[in-house]
Amino acid sequence: MNAIITGATRGIGKAIALKLAEHGYNLAIGARNSQELESFAEELKYTGARVLALKADFSVKEEAYAFCEAVQEQFGNADVLVNNAGTYLPGLLLDETDDKLELQLDLNLKAAYYLAKYFGKIMREQQSGHIFNICSIASKEVVENGGSYSVTKSALLSLNDVLRQELSKYNVKVTAILPGSTLTSSWEGTTIPAERFVQPEDIASTLYTILNLSKGVNVDEIILKPLQF
Repeated sequence: MNAIITGATRGIGKAIALKLAEHGYNLAIGARNSQELESFAEELKYTGARVLALKADFSVKEEAYAFCEAVQEQFGNADVLVNNAGTYLPGLLLDETDDKLELQLDLNLKAAYYLAKYFGKIMREQQSGHIFNICSIASKEVVENGGSYSVTKSALLSLNDVLRQELSKYNVKVTAILPGSTLTSSWEGTTIPAERFVQPEDIASTLYTILNLSKGVNVDEIILKPLQF
């Protein structure tokens, strides 16, 4: 089984990659930092998984499609796609510069659009596969001081729903995962206790559980929030 994961060297993406590699999946992982990619690929060796590590800035259309083409050339089929790459740029929508929206659209929405189209066509042809879009609680609830982020994550959830509607007839599953505050590098330096957060490993375990449900069921979306939110 082949799994493709964007934003795979940190936080949620890294936890998912570790979980799937430990359970026998081959991985195609992409991120912008080549040094982190090489280090993580080395870390994954203990799993015995085949790992294809490719540097890509998924906010750039040409790099996103170059990544897709390289993965297809090496792996052929695609069983799991995890659209995880994303960014959060805080600010009030009325006061922020226009590029705040544009930058977040490129990575939070367009990257997932490009990869889902590319690998969705492969899955449609295979009549099998599963696409996961890592959305956010901001997809449903406006985040304070995160206006454009909330807009882009809401759009990602809409993209998820369109993909599910188009692909379900071809036995391809599509799931949105909506985490609340998750303990990733974006919270570095916080004084909030770790147990007050969703852990990246919680999301990885949830995704793996969904992958192992019966063939005829699709989890449309799932929300994970800290207990004391």
